[in-house]
Amino acid sequence: MKDPEEATVFAGLDGRTETELPEWYADQHGGPEPISFSEAIRNLPQAVNTAVAYRNPYNDEWIETERFNAIVEPSRLQAEADGNTEAESLFHIPTDSYSIINPVDVYGPLEEVLREETIDGTPLGEVMFGEIRRYRGGGEVHMDIMFDGLEVRLPGRSDPITMGVTSGYDFFGEHAVYVEGFAQDGYCSNTMRSLTDKEVIKHVGDVRNFRTWWEELLAQVELVADDLFEFIRDAQDIDLDFSELPFTVTEFYTLLGFPDYLAERAAGDAEANAASPFEIDMWTLHSGATYALTHFFQGKEGASLDQYVRIANDILFNPEGTIERVEQSYEQQLEADGDDGSQASLAGERALASIERVSDDLQEKVEQFEEREDALRERFQEAMG
Repeated sequence: MKDPEEATVFAGLDGRTETELPEWYADQHGGPEPISFSEAIRNLPQAVNTAVAYRNPYNDEWIETERFNAIVEPSRLQAEADGNTEAESLFHIPTDSYSIINPVDVYGPLEEVLREETIDGTPLGEVMFGEIRRYRGGGEVHMDIMFDGLEVRLPGRSDPITMGVTSGYDFFGEHAVYVEGFAQDGYCSNTMRSLTDKEVIKHVGDVRNFRTWWEELLAQVELVADDLFEFIRDAQDIDLDFSELPFTVTEFYTLLGFPDYLAERAAGDAEANAASPFEIDMWTLHSGATYALTHFFQGKEGASLDQYVRIANDILFNPEGTIERVEQSYEQQLEADGDDGSQASLAGERALASIERVSDDLQEKVEQFEEREDALRERFQEAMG
């Protein structure tokens, strides 16, 4: 993932909370002392509307229009008026239907919720921590918000998988305000994204009640935390024997749609963490994918990352669909290679048969996954009221 222009680590809701970073997170994010979440949010660039004009080239006059508004950062406007042009004040020129949603509009209501919601009797605001990342002069922002103690612990690991949300927005008309379930594996610092459906509020029309929005979303994250351990445990019981499959571990990821550079990184991590480089369970294959996306993805946060996150999550949450996708891709690859004779055709049929056997072996486990997923979605609907 491309490095942000600026990253801020935070711990605790405000100056009244004495929150320290978990040791595993502090080890990964050494540097300046973290600040509070409230301070970090209020340090983010703001946006306001100002009038727009266009120049008539025939008489060199400027004509104002009410059809568009310039979205600008007010403190930078002042700096420009004083002769300081280091940071450009203009973010975007949208139509007049664009509604500005500033950071405090979104995350101020979250602060209220975190003072009231608790985990084991402790307000979430006292155990929150994470990171805020700025891009494009602070006009695009993404953040991870986690809660120490809202976690999954796997046998044999000292560091937990900590739950939370990832959220963000921009002032360029590209990213609406969004939030979705998120987790970070303290054992390997891999991030697990899109653990709930992405909820989005666009910069158009009336903006809804953010407090209710946050209450519903946090309820979903707690439900995911309860079930994630079971999904992982089931995925650990599903092994792919690559000695019997017609493709390598690297090719497994490329057949799923990963570019070569990510497939190689994912395969290297999965093989290194598996008990055998030939027999690898679905949790380890998922972890390999998240390792590649966390540490080596060369694109930006947003849509370009989301498509690969969905593929990685299917390895864990939809193993049957993952095998079907691999089989279809392999079959298409055989067809594209053409018929080079009966021997090659026979080899292709045998290869597809070996994938089919793996798919058949998964069937019993798949039914468990589907039952668990249905139960989780039912509880989601209850939580959303």
